[in-house]
Amino acid sequence: MRRAVFPGSFDPVTRGHENVVLRGLNLFDEVVVAVGQHNTKKGAFPVKERLEMLCETFADQPRVKVMSYTGLTSAFCHKVGATTQLRGVRNSTDFDYEKTIAQMTRQMHPDLDTVVLFTDSAFTAIHSTVVREVLSHGGDIRPFVPEALAARFPWNSAG
Repeated sequence: MRRAVFPGSFDPVTRGHENVVLRGLNLFDEVVVAVGQHNTKKGAFPVKERLEMLCETFADQPRVKVMSYTGLTSAFCHKVGATTQLRGVRNSTDFDYEKTIAQMTRQMHPDLDTVVLFTDSAFTAIHSTVVREVLSHGGDIRPFVPEALAARFPWNSAG
């Protein structure tokens, strides 16, 4: 089985994340969407809620598994039997960061590959940080999050 891990904070999950996972299903038998838990990084949404949002987003995709992990992503990949990390890239800044991580991972774990998918152009401006900012000011985030989550978020039309 070709299994890939798509790691991230997903705080919250965006249409860009959804786009990468769904396209990843064309390359892999299974995609494990993995919410990384970091002691030094507190998310806006609790990990449990992020897992719920991801499960709602991919409820109709039986080949998508949703999990959380702590520690190194590479160790988690080995634990779940994945030979590939799936990464999404929106722009050149993302690309430079992901290239560095992929090269370091490959040096430490030659058996673990990284596949980078560029998000569709419609989603390149969407970033979880900006989505959280819009949400905190009562703005409409429905265009930026998967349809399955639209009802989950309060929306103030006065924005």
